Amino acid sequence: MNKNNLVLVSDIYPDNIIVLPIEDKPLFPGITIPLEYTGIEFVNLITYSFEKNNGFMGISYIKELDETNFSNSVLFKTGTFIKIIKIIDRTEDQINFFAQAITRFEYVRETKRDQKRHWTVKYHIPEKVKKTDELKAYTLAIINSVKELIKLNPMLQEQIRLSLTNVGMQNPGLLMDIISSFMSSDPLKLQDLLETFDLYKRSEKLLILLKEELEITRLQEDIQSQISEKLTSDQREFFLREQLKVIKKELGLEKDEKTTEIEKIEEKIKNLKLSKEAADVIYEELDKLKILDSASSEFHVSRSYLNWLTDLPWGLFSKDNYDIKKARKILDEQHYGLDDVKQRILEFVSTIVKRGKVSGSIICLVGPPGVGKTSIGKSIAEALGREFYRFSLGGMRDEAEIKGHRRTYIGAMPGKIIQSLKRTKTSNPVIMLDEIDKIGISYQGDPASALLEVLDPEQNSNFLDHYLDVRFDLSNILFVTTANQLDTIPRPLLDRMEIIKLSGYILEEKIEIAKRYLIPRQRKEHGLKSKEIAITDSALSRLIDAYAREAGVRSLENQIKKIMRKATLILAEEKPGKLTVSNRNIIEFLGQPIFFTEELYKRLSPGVTLGLAWTAYGGATLYIEASSIKHASEGFKQTGQLGNVMQESAEIAYSYIRSILSKDKNETINSFFDKHLIHLHVPAGATPKDGPSAGITMALALHSLATNQTVKKGIAMTGELSLTGKVLPIGGVREKTIAAIRVGIHELIFPKDNKKDFDDLPDFLKNEINAHFADYFEDVLKIAYP
Repeated sequence: MNKNNLVLVSDIYPDNIIVLPIEDKPLFPGITIPLEYTGIEFVNLITYSFEKNNGFMGISYIKELDETNFSNSVLFKTGTFIKIIKIIDRTEDQINFFAQAITRFEYVRETKRDQKRHWTVKYHIPEKVKKTDELKAYTLAIINSVKELIKLNPMLQEQIRLSLTNVGMQNPGLLMDIISSFMSSDPLKLQDLLETFDLYKRSEKLLILLKEELEITRLQEDIQSQISEKLTSDQREFFLREQLKVIKKELGLEKDEKTTEIEKIEEKIKNLKLSKEAADVIYEELDKLKILDSASSEFHVSRSYLNWLTDLPWGLFSKDNYDIKKARKILDEQHYGLDDVKQRILEFVSTIVKRGKVSGSIICLVGPPGVGKTSIGKSIAEALGREFYRFSLGGMRDEAEIKGHRRTYIGAMPGKIIQSLKRTKTSNPVIMLDEIDKIGISYQGDPASALLEVLDPEQNSNFLDHYLDVRFDLSNILFVTTANQLDTIPRPLLDRMEIIKLSGYILEEKIEIAKRYLIPRQRKEHGLKSKEIAITDSALSRLIDAYAREAGVRSLENQIKKIMRKATLILAEEKPGKLTVSNRNIIEFLGQPIFFTEELYKRLSPGVTLGLAWTAYGGATLYIEASSIKHASEGFKQTGQLGNVMQESAEIAYSYIRSILSKDKNETINSFFDKHLIHLHVPAGATPKDGPSAGITMALALHSLATNQTVKKGIAMTGELSLTGKVLPIGGVREKTIAAIRVGIHELIFPKDNKKDFDDLPDFLKNEINAHFADYFEDVLKIAYP
């Protein structure tokens, strides 16, 4: 036997071995590595292999992890054959050992020996390969890539150098395996490398992975460099600034931030007349601020709180104007008409002057949009010589907007009332709460209820904002609120206010307002001079009647803007001497009229009556029509988008008229409703209508239809009706009167109980109207027919 064919028994690899799972990444041949396993089962298997199997075992990467039982995980079929060199540490359920990775193996089948699972495997012992130029080139490329990687990641340098000391170009397969062991590529890609037995294909795959690793490492290096640069720059700037502060402080040129802030606050306190409660809180907070570090978040919270407290006008008041004549002059200059409103305001102001305080005085200006509620608020402030601050309550849903947030919340701040005092810098401004009828209610609270404390004269002298947590006296503030209607204002809030109604303007008033205020203002805003454009009185009348018929003047101003814009274009293109807008050419500036006369019917017929309605935008006239269809049985229907209240009024009118006519001696009249289907209609069916003031108008339409009488031309009426024929009072007398005058109606029927409201109207309105006052429906009948 040839001596060269002899092989040591200890070096013969067994066909059957125990295979352990490995989780992090595959193990490559050629390296010695410490391994650790936990669990009694693994301790027993490793000990058995070490003692009974010469330390031979297999390691294979996990393909599908079994989280409930690690040992039952599915493994890849290609793994690494190892020899346990030394057990370092062993306990009942944990074992640490050194193992040498020897070669690759492939799974053949599973067997059982000594009650333990074994794999029958086939080994892939690397054979000596012929060193071709191609393989040499691959090997050199791999070594160069590794060198680049070491430059970028010095931590790999020692590990790879030690492992490659005895391996070089002589054993390219082992070289590749050792390099693969230190790579941080995707474990599945490394497993693919382990399963590639052909050295040329393995070289190609390894080079690709090395290039990927290089790119990732370079990217990490760039990111690290950018972060390091920024940190270095920021740190340098921070140290320089700190050094500059210290130098300035030493030279007495500057104080530190904390000292400066404290001195500012102490300076502000000198000018204030603090209440005892406020003084106690401020000085306590100031002592706390002095011991806090200026870099701490608590310092900034405390400083912000102190700034709010000391920015408020504690004990600071503006001087009131006690000259009522001056106040009257200001109101007259800034507002045309509204004599009754101005009179009420002057009475109000004179009471404030006489008493020397405004306690209990809250004005609520109610009227349609565009009648000048907000501008009247400004005029009140000017008349009193006070600062003015306005904010809108429209859509407000969070009560913290009124009473502030508690300081425990991030971004907490006081409510609008305290903010307005900081802005006005006086304790007695005029604060306007606009759109008080449009406050919302949500899960965040009810701002209307929060306003009760603000507006209640018995409570607002000790108003407590949640943020300040110190009581502030609001009793010197004159609160002015505005609303379009009173229905949506909560009753407890309404009780605390004095209502002043602004009903709107008639044609003559609108013409004067346009001439005095609107046209000059818009001329100036559009860069025009009085010699370049003029609007005649007839054009203004047509403009108001056909294009801007609402109660206020906002729409009128918008139409004047339209004229001015058109004028600037004409002047820019044609350059004529002067433009005159008259009744004849107004359509060229504004287009076709928007409104036509509301008195549509030139010839009235039985069953048609003219009523008066009130809306949030002013008064309006409203025709009501009744018609009958001969029918075998009785019936009654209403159309015209009527709301519940108007439907009830129609039902009452039908029942009442049917009741009184059933007693008529004329058989045709007393049986009329028995033989006819009655249809009551209110034109403009697309517009929803509701409200308790059309009762007598509907009843008269039905009476006129049944008795075949035509209602007197040029008469309109308003009033609710009861089942017994009593005419009940209504609201909006002024608005309805203005609406009637606007369409040329000068004879009106009102409920008797509304006579006092009519008497309160200005003389120029009353002189236009022939008013009748009905107590019962019989009175309406005496007036309505010719």
